Amino acid sequence: MNNDFVAQTATRFQIPGAAVGVFHDGREHFFSHGVTSAENPLPVNEDTLFLLGSVTKTYTATAIMRLVADGRVELDAPVRRYVPELRLADGREFSVRQLLNHTSGLDWGTLVDTGEGDDALRRHVAELATLKLVGEVGERPSYSQSGYNLAGRIIENVTEQTYEQAVTSLLLEPLGLGNTHFDRDAVMTRRFAVGHENGAVARPWRHWRANNPGGGIAASIRDLLAWARFHLSDNGLEEMRRPTAVLRGSNLGDAVGVGWFLREIDGVQAIGHGGSSNGQFAELLIVPERGFAVVSVANQGPDGIVFNQAVVREALRSHLGVLDRDPEPLPYDSAAAREVAGGYGNDAMVMTIEDTGDGLVLEVLIRPEIRADAEAELPADHAPFPMGLLPKDEYVITAGALSGQRGFFTRDGSGAVVGVDLAGRTFGRVR
Repeated sequence: MNNDFVAQTATRFQIPGAAVGVFHDGREHFFSHGVTSAENPLPVNEDTLFLLGSVTKTYTATAIMRLVADGRVELDAPVRRYVPELRLADGREFSVRQLLNHTSGLDWGTLVDTGEGDDALRRHVAELATLKLVGEVGERPSYSQSGYNLAGRIIENVTEQTYEQAVTSLLLEPLGLGNTHFDRDAVMTRRFAVGHENGAVARPWRHWRANNPGGGIAASIRDLLAWARFHLSDNGLEEMRRPTAVLRGSNLGDAVGVGWFLREIDGVQAIGHGGSSNGQFAELLIVPERGFAVVSVANQGPDGIVFNQAVVREALRSHLGVLDRDPEPLPYDSAAAREVAGGYGNDAMVMTIEDTGDGLVLEVLIRPEIRADAEAELPADHAPFPMGLLPKDEYVITAGALSGQRGFFTRDGSGAVVGVDLAGRTFGRVR
């Protein structure tokens, strides 16, 4: 890994600004490229702040584990012990662990803006009474943003602080992460990156406060690598790396721990998490047995994802000799293609899988009514993606911004395809 690779890869994917950190053999290496904004450019360096999106979930889960270590939270206790105000459509109970490994059965989340006040998470939890339930408790992982925002409310109720104050006192201050922030005023007085979509600045810079536990941290690549190094250390958090739920057909990993996705890459065990916000993308991968970590951030959609993937794979190859490859799809089969082609949907998005006669193409769009009702601008939709089928009713996207993304189809008792999973999100068949 070197600056030339980062610069050339960023140029290939038209990334305005990116930063990369690698920890290997006890040494840190930093690489930067480009500018913070196409409109108001400043050079990106290792201290430039980027939004981390869902990488924030690893901080939220770690804060919960700090409270577990202090005897203030039990992982297998029901969430309602700590959030008695929680109301759900079917009155279900699930544990803190099931919340953190995405097996609560909660759908991805609500897009209601509950404001920027200290009551934002309390009001968000009240909105969960309307949230769709996509599975039985413990049945299978289904990625949930609102689930992690609910975890943030656990932290608030237990500590009697706001989520942001609690994470700062539990983690950021003790670890010396002075360039990691939730507060917009703290960010705006420092050098920070803005997101871009197809070359244009993406607005808003960040969505509402209630999403902070699931995706609201801004950090420098230097602080993010320090965060990864903390999880490489002997810190009593090994429980987070133990598999708690199996993932099927997912490039996120083979299993979920507590806040981490776990997977084997070319014979070595790794833990990691990715994140996306409005035109900003982050990726963090740790190989504990090799004392290795790589972190990458980029400020352009949709190709920030594939940029980060390319960087992580090159870091694994060049530093560890570990090769991370996408699975090879099966040859096109018209009968198999007809089985899966059609329309699918969930509360927030619609998916179409088209059989072109010599291949399959997948398109996912945010529902028009969601866009119309949104109080803030939502990210642009992606162009359709070519995809290929894999054995065991799985598939892989073969090109585009989600290249390498894997998922699977579900069938009913008669063998008919009735649903599809993409990035941990469930879509039911509608035609």
